[in-house]
Amino acid sequence: MTLFHDAVQLLTQLIEIPSYSKEESATAELIEEFLTTRDIEVHKSGNNIWAFASQFDRNKPTIWLNSHHDTVKPNAGYTKDPFQAITKDGKLYGLGSNDAGGPLVSLLAAFTHFYDQDLPFNLIMIASAEEEISGKNGIASVIDQLPPCELAIVGEPTLMDMAVAEKGLMVIDAKVYGKAGHAAREEGVNAIYEALEDLQKIRDFRFEKVSRFLGKSKVSATVIHSGQQHNVVPDVCEFVLDVRVTDSYSLEEALSELKTSLSAELSPRSLRLQSSQVPEGHLILKVGEYLGLKTYGSPTLSDQALIPYPSVKIGPGDSARSHSADEYIYLNEIQKGIEGYISILDTYAEMITKNILK
Repeated sequence: MTLFHDAVQLLTQLIEIPSYSKEESATAELIEEFLTTRDIEVHKSGNNIWAFASQFDRNKPTIWLNSHHDTVKPNAGYTKDPFQAITKDGKLYGLGSNDAGGPLVSLLAAFTHFYDQDLPFNLIMIASAEEEISGKNGIASVIDQLPPCELAIVGEPTLMDMAVAEKGLMVIDAKVYGKAGHAAREEGVNAIYEALEDLQKIRDFRFEKVSRFLGKSKVSATVIHSGQQHNVVPDVCEFVLDVRVTDSYSLEEALSELKTSLSAELSPRSLRLQSSQVPEGHLILKVGEYLGLKTYGSPTLSDQALIPYPSVKIGPGDSARSHSADEYIYLNEIQKGIEGYISILDTYAEMITKNILK
């Protein structure tokens, strides 16, 4: 009961401190205080906070527990103060309560539960910044400062179902060239018309490989621009492609497949936000099966995209509430989240001890 009480109290405090991406210093200080008052040594880089369980042993495998403490800005539909933690009808309202305050405080509770225990693995708790914008000063900036892990448990609202795969994201700037000329005469090569063939291909494009968990990868044309004057044939047409890639592809592979089909010059803005999938045979899949957890592929991005190790995404709350007006989480979801994380780690430890994979 103490774990639950402390988790709810911390979440209440977090809600009432604005923590937009890149502006999370105050919530970082609060999380640091939460840990240090429990005699847990804290490490900090920027607005990222992490701590090692006391029995750390470099000869053991390591599990990361990760969630984020930044939020998006509240939308115009709020009828309640987004920075006032309101408890009503078993719900805790407030910005970030569901995404990802509930998972974060539940992971912190589980971490404190196991902090002094002698486990067959190490535990590291990471409260990361800039997740909502996949920022370079978020978890990506501290990965090299942490020991590698055999598993990362990423806390996001999933109704405590376990996402074992996640789509990646690639934004591509595309250019098609023509030749400028006067619109009143038969001059030039209209870049808009040249782009039409590619746009038709994009509308009907089907990636070759299909994922077991996530289905098809997808490309969409979302922005287009060409021309400056009504009487000048445009010499370039620029458009933007939004590419959602399943675990069947790396971003580089998806880009290569697009390049073989399109005539446009394609320039990806970033290749950072890769898709992810837990390797077949990984122990966490055995744990999930034993506990009867529903597994699925997630279409939404998280810090999984930036973690270069096997990871699952699981946590209390519902993704459908994320970024919505009057965001909330049920209090009993937090209780179940704490219990769920503890059960996962207990079962993982038991299976290692019993050498379940061998």
